[in-house]
Amino acid sequence: MIYRNRGYGPIDRFCAKHPNFGIPNLMKIIVFGQIAVYLVNMLTYVMFAQNFVGYLQFVPALILNGQVWRLVTWVVVPNASSPFMLLLTCYFYYWIAAMLEREWGTARFTLFYLGGMVLSVVLGMALGLGQMNLTHTIASLNLSYYLNLSIFLVLAVLYGEMQVLLFFVVPVKMKWMALIDVVLVIVDMVDLFKLGYWMLALVPLASFINFFIFTWPFWQAKLGIVRHKTDPKVIHFKQAQKQAQETKGYHHKCAVCGITDADDPDMEFRYCSKCDGYYCYCANHINNHVHIHKN
Repeated sequence: MIYRNRGYGPIDRFCAKHPNFGIPNLMKIIVFGQIAVYLVNMLTYVMFAQNFVGYLQFVPALILNGQVWRLVTWVVVPNASSPFMLLLTCYFYYWIAAMLEREWGTARFTLFYLGGMVLSVVLGMALGLGQMNLTHTIASLNLSYYLNLSIFLVLAVLYGEMQVLLFFVVPVKMKWMALIDVVLVIVDMVDLFKLGYWMLALVPLASFINFFIFTWPFWQAKLGIVRHKTDPKVIHFKQAQKQAQETKGYHHKCAVCGITDADDPDMEFRYCSKCDGYYCYCANHINNHVHIHKN
């Protein structure tokens, strides 16, 4: 059986076929890692006058010298100047990541984060090798900041009208906060260009590319590239129920995340009228999944 997706890409089809892929609560692991690194860095600086974070940052020249752990450890390098800012940024990162993971599912969110990491590493290595005398400067850019910012940009696309409290006081819509963040990043890029560090100025592009890859269906709809299906077929729910009951231990199973009514008796399940076949989805994915079509 071959599946053809209309208006969506291979990422959505991969997540639909592999609902168990991914690391649940991935951002919680990263956040706790940043807190641990911050505490260890304070301890080593006080006791040995050494900067522990310096051994974890992304530096292409040192990676080529064998310090390959830097390809991964840069994601737990904290981007905070004080314990208060550390807790604030970690809370914010965890909040936006948890919201996006609930919206997308663990598989898609994990793929999004790993994709951002890979693109950041590839672009960072290429730019670092192209300007070897500035490879240590890449570490100061803190690639994890741009990667985590891309999570917020995705949320701004999904919940643009949602209000958040800026400084816990001023209500601002997410789309405007995202626009301000993008402008600030562009300003930083322009400043680097002016200083002659044009290669370093391109480093944030990795996270932006990853953002557009995973939100491309949204932009397709905005640009009118995709014509949505307007004549959904009628689902024969009795036949769908009979097919579902052939499984053992449960009556309903979500085709995206794999949750069943045996796992969560309170979860609501629905059958999609736009998918070819009787595919069941939980309340979290009935309006957010890849429509499956048969050839």
